Amino acid sequence: MSTFGDLVDLLDRWYPPESVEPWDRVGVVCGDPALPLARVLLSVDVTPEVVAQAINLGADAIVAHHPLLLRGVHGIDPRHPKGRMVTDLVQHRIGLVCAHTNADIGPYGTVAALARALGLQDPRPLVARTDDPSSGLGRVGQVAATTVRDFAELVAERLPRTAVGVRMAGELDRTVTTVAVQAGAGDDLFEQARLAGADLYLASDLRHHPASEALAHPDAPALLDVSHWAAEWLWLPELKARLDEAIDAEVEISELVTDPWTALVNST
Repeated sequence: MSTFGDLVDLLDRWYPPESVEPWDRVGVVCGDPALPLARVLLSVDVTPEVVAQAINLGADAIVAHHPLLLRGVHGIDPRHPKGRMVTDLVQHRIGLVCAHTNADIGPYGTVAALARALGLQDPRPLVARTDDPSSGLGRVGQVAATTVRDFAELVAERLPRTAVGVRMAGELDRTVTTVAVQAGAGDDLFEQARLAGADLYLASDLRHHPASEALAHPDAPALLDVSHWAAEWLWLPELKARLDEAIDAEVEISELVTDPWTALVNST
């Protein structure tokens, strides 16, 4: 039988911790490496609902994309949400390991999964790593000629459903053949998408001022803003397929919608 340590070693090989961004915190949050591994739950986020799901499933480990303890803490106080989650995980002997920016950049990472789901042909990084040109930030590739509006409808079909849907900016009937994507927060790659000749750039968590300033360029791509959770959830089925072949454990995907926005109201 596989162990939690086997799972961690495998993830470290696939998504090397040394490739993370300097601000990131990845790897084991809690869990004994010798813990027998019969069931693993995959999730984008670690929330109280996801922890409860893992407990109810009898999971021995959670593999999450977003770190639970990204910012430093000085104690695990169960009176606070994060302390309660860690306490519950430890009490139920559930290991937690996170792969974040190290699981974004490679050919089997979150951004590559998003590019594949949207049908980008010959995708390449927007910002390639000098030590590995096949890895890097974002992706840009080709699609059959479409429009911003029609591509947004495709995105809405391919991504898990959320309350926020797909937001569009720019000329909606513009012809699109080159698409750039970033699965997570992406308004730091506006310039790279423009210089890559993208007709459309899709990312998450696009902020008002950076988006407005990016659109002011005469050759700016149209913008699509999607749920951070939904864009990165597409990585989980690919991760499950790889784990199914590599470890002796049952792997399940959490379909809990952990996007924090749960409703949308528009004026009539």
